[in-house]
Amino acid sequence: MRSKKLKILLVEDELDDIKLTQRALERSSVKSELFVVRDGQEALDFLYRQGSHAEAPRPDLIFLDLKLPKVNGHEVLAKIKQDERLRRIPVIVLTVSRSEEDMVRAFDSGASGYIHKPVSSSEFIKVVNTVRDYWEISELPRE
Repeated sequence: MRSKKLKILLVEDELDDIKLTQRALERSSVKSELFVVRDGQEALDFLYRQGSHAEAPRPDLIFLDLKLPKVNGHEVLAKIKQDERLRRIPVIVLTVSRSEEDMVRAFDSGASGYIHKPVSSSEFIKVVNTVRDYWEISELPRE
């Protein structure tokens, strides 16, 4: 088990899903710190420490929605996995898309997992907790 907080970057534009994720993490016994960005460009700014995110920490885990404004999730994932400094960060796609094409494209681009967002809030919280718990106990590479 990790002694420091698990730094999680949530890339999500839907306020309800952000709140559900925050609630799931707050109710958990696992130490985690959540950082939220609302579009694909802001995610890239956070990861590359640009603009208002110049002091952003390197996340241990990324929850990534695919349907994002400005830069879509597929593009964000591809940039992360093509960058030698970022590609080892696990990226879990957390999306409403049930498209086989989206799923295949995400895994081909290097996603660590692909999860459909559940409809009910209790199931959504359960999914977030399960994923977070798995990555909290998994060995993660340092930068």
